[in-house]
Amino acid sequence: MLEALHVAVVVPAYQAARTIEPVLATVPAFVRSVVVVDDASTDDTAAVVQAMARRDPRIVLERHAANGGVGAAMKTGYRRACAAGAEIVAKMDADAQMDPANLPRLVLPIALGTADYAKGNRFLRPKELRQMPLARLVGNAVLSFVSKLSSGYWQLLDPTNGYTAISREALDALDFDHLDDRFFFESSMLIELGMVRAVAVDVPMPSRYGDEQSQLSLSHSAVSFALKHTRYGLRRLVRRYFVTDFSPASLMLALAFPLAAFGVGFGVRAWIRGSMLDRPATAGQVMIAALSLGAGAYCFVQAMVYDMVSVPQRPLTPPRLLAVAPVRPAR
Repeated sequence: MLEALHVAVVVPAYQAARTIEPVLATVPAFVRSVVVVDDASTDDTAAVVQAMARRDPRIVLERHAANGGVGAAMKTGYRRACAAGAEIVAKMDADAQMDPANLPRLVLPIALGTADYAKGNRFLRPKELRQMPLARLVGNAVLSFVSKLSSGYWQLLDPTNGYTAISREALDALDFDHLDDRFFFESSMLIELGMVRAVAVDVPMPSRYGDEQSQLSLSHSAVSFALKHTRYGLRRLVRRYFVTDFSPASLMLALAFPLAAFGVGFGVRAWIRGSMLDRPATAGQVMIAALSLGAGAYCFVQAMVYDMVSVPQRPLTPPRLLAVAPVRPAR
């Protein structure tokens, strides 16, 4: 059934001459076009892709003159795939960690019109977690919770999983200028999709880990990701609850931060003044600080609960395939 659709695969590639050939050789037959974006590799990545393209006419090569990052490569790939008429665009990395056999399961929710964006999730199968390096397991668990806060997709896990598929309609709704050019790309995609109220789903899908070295530094990403999640998350909250809509959550958010800030500021001021004058803070001062801080925290939690129950439910994507019911033999 998927052969009736124009499904494209975008492969961002950087220094991938050793691993990209088996990736391209195993792309499923139902995929109509494969866009490889060479992000200014200095090895033989482009030559390997060009040799593969001579054997497989589905493969086209885009080359960046300067390295822009995985996000920049994906933007180029998305634009090229859409220009070719793609209805669904999947992303596969060039490091052979993503099994092409799982691609139909990733594309199917979009083809059926039940989702706009589907992504792999390595956390839904406990048996498979043993294959994941401990550092990645812990890092992704922390990032998953932070991503829930910033994106509003509370039902999703594993936000940095790069095995994804998206509909043409969802891509048309996105503002590419706000998508991150580097390793924050997948997280920024979720946040921007939340802005346009697209439906996103997780698909259980283990990754394959070999001897490749990740280019993502945990120590560096911990700081940069935290700052970007804060900036992108605040932008989403302002747009969602103060620009495009106004709800009880808007009122809660408007009260939460001023109350919490007043409680902390008043408490710190009372403590410093008491220390300088060698006089402890009064019970009234303590109560004012505690109540303000507690009220701010309560308002924030209530806004978060509202955000949890307002996850997008209506896809932007129309159904392109009809679910086929199993045929029961006649009695």
